[in-house]
Amino acid sequence: MVDNVNAPFVLGTVGIGGERVPVAVAGDQRYDLRGLLPGIVQTSDLFEDWDANLDRIEAALADPGARGRIPSGPVDSGRILPPVQPIGPILAAGANYREHILQMSVAHRLGRPGANDAELWAEAAKENDERRAHGDPYVWTGIPSAVSGAFDDVQLPEVGDDIDWELELGVVIGRAGHHIPIEEAFDHIAGYTIVNDVSARSLIPRPDVANIGTDWFRGKNQPTFFPTGPWLVPARYVEDPGDLRITLKLNGDVMQDASTDDLMFDVPSLISYVSSYAIIQPGDLLITGSPAGNGSHWQRFLRDGDVMEGAITGLGLQRTPVRGAKGVPPPWQRSRR
Repeated sequence: MVDNVNAPFVLGTVGIGGERVPVAVAGDQRYDLRGLLPGIVQTSDLFEDWDANLDRIEAALADPGARGRIPSGPVDSGRILPPVQPIGPILAAGANYREHILQMSVAHRLGRPGANDAELWAEAAKENDERRAHGDPYVWTGIPSAVSGAFDDVQLPEVGDDIDWELELGVVIGRAGHHIPIEEAFDHIAGYTIVNDVSARSLIPRPDVANIGTDWFRGKNQPTFFPTGPWLVPARYVEDPGDLRITLKLNGDVMQDASTDDLMFDVPSLISYVSSYAIIQPGDLLITGSPAGNGSHWQRFLRDGDVMEGAITGLGLQRTPVRGAKGVPPPWQRSRR
């Protein structure tokens, strides 16, 4: 479970005997942080003195004598939960990988009526290069109840079709801030994780309220739609978040394979932009957009029995089986024709 991790340790939360246990993971062992750091009850408590707490963990795990006094166990015993507890709000960047935007423009015919595929691609490329140079990111919000663990099932919903994957780099905020300059943005990052931003494509358009246009709430926030983790990798161990490989496999076939160097707006830019409107808080989860290769491009959406495997350089691996809808619409939908 710690494959693809280069850091000397990572942080997470494990469900053991009905408890949510904050852990540091090194090698094939997990160590209970409650036995190492007084006052730490959950991973979010680490943000109170983030760098000093990391120093203490690093020193203890490097000392065999100290390590032996920390309650521990095999990393694969217990359920791996989303790493930061309690789960915070999700600040989600959309349309933030250039090639992804161009693929979506062609797949969804987003452009001039009558334009062919090549024309749609070229026109979208011109528009988005202008946006990158002079425009703003696009950010929407997600809710904590939609977050699930990195090895939990993804449950296809009772309402919504064309359920799609979007593997993304997640940035966990470690220090509050407002009106943050780009050059100070990294000072506000605790670490990085993996997030799959699952989407019900059929629920996003809202032709009934054309002036509003899209409905990100219902298309993005259904239960299990944000598999997150398995680990929080401290930022001090990630040399360059703008040079990470993102890979998603569906039933063993590679669907997404790209670098974060294709981001329209990089991590510091997103933090500066978001904080120009809102106060960001420790534990907030900023997801940075997904690269090319989602189901809309392939015209292949999630089905019962599928298995997604997601990886980002140095951050670990996700493996999420897909379970079919149960076939019982919610009361609201049953009350409508």
